[in-house]
Amino acid sequence: MDDMRILPSLFWILLLGSSIFMPFFRQKRLEAMRLALMRKMQRGRGSRVITLIHRQESVSFLGIPISRYINIEDSEQVLRAIRQTDENVPIDLIVHTPGGLVLAAEQIALALVRHKAKVTVFVPHYAMSGGTLLALAADEIVMDENAVLGPVDPQIGSYPAASILSVLERKPIEHVDDNTLILADIAKKAANQVRETVLNILKENVPADKAEELADFFTQGYFTHDYPLSATKLKSLGLPVSFNMPAEVYQLMELCPQAAAQRPSVGYVPMPHRTAPEWDKTAGANRS
Repeated sequence: MDDMRILPSLFWILLLGSSIFMPFFRQKRLEAMRLALMRKMQRGRGSRVITLIHRQESVSFLGIPISRYINIEDSEQVLRAIRQTDENVPIDLIVHTPGGLVLAAEQIALALVRHKAKVTVFVPHYAMSGGTLLALAADEIVMDENAVLGPVDPQIGSYPAASILSVLERKPIEHVDDNTLILADIAKKAANQVRETVLNILKENVPADKAEELADFFTQGYFTHDYPLSATKLKSLGLPVSFNMPAEVYQLMELCPQAAAQRPSVGYVPMPHRTAPEWDKTAGANRS
């Protein structure tokens, strides 16, 4: 009789345990699969693979949608991965993001520009705003034929800097309130700063006159901030765009599903990364 009373309790204990631990083990399995796939891509390309993937499908917390974007934590992790990479080892950065903080994106972009070996940015779906800034820092941008980048014009609060400045062009100065004048001053500084950053980044990979033209194209507010710039359009502008997307990139995207539990946005094999020949020699020595 006592055994019969224990059975329902055991059932509920097992059910509670599985609801707590199964998601944890499922997440750990996904992380292991991602690392294995990244190692495979690194061996095949002789590079350091870094991922910066933000799933933008909403997760609700108390009815408030939460979205991921490039933040300071991301920049710290990516900079650490770059710093641990031998200067002669190419970097492959896989980017899927709606954008994020200007400071964080600029830090990553400038670090990519300073890296001596080839830098390739892979965009399987989209890399908007700050994500576009990272793509512009690459020696080669590999995009899916349907993937898009976007403008990098600065936003002041909820308004584009270019739109704030346009108010001063359309209204006499005496009819503009002080708050708008202050916003316009900030907008002008932000527009100049972002343009200068984009220009310096582009000069590394395109001729100076072309860099000037592209800096205006991306930063001067000719489009809305979420306007999609297609891979074909970007290639026609003279950017180093190609369409040779490795199968591993698509597979990595499938292994980064939106989940209720948070996962790190940045991923890389946690080890100082040496040149491919050195790695292979060490691996061979370990196998023997």
